Amino acid sequence: MVTITRKIEFAASHLYHNPAFSAEENRRVFGKCNNPHGHGHNYTLEVTIAGEPDPRTGIGARSD
Repeated sequence: MVTITRKIEFAASHLYHNPAFSAEENRRVFGKCNNPHGHGHNYTLEVTIAGEPDPRTGIGARSD
């Protein structure tokens, strides 16, 4: 069995603020996530695939 893992880290942001709302209404509706400049989160994605290599070639078998 052979496994290959790829790990990637990335950041994403979002905006919970409505300029048509007052500051109080923005706080009430969006809570602590309210920020007129937005805010972000960091993520880590890890994907692993596993399989048996082809005994003749030593690489993964084709599936076409």
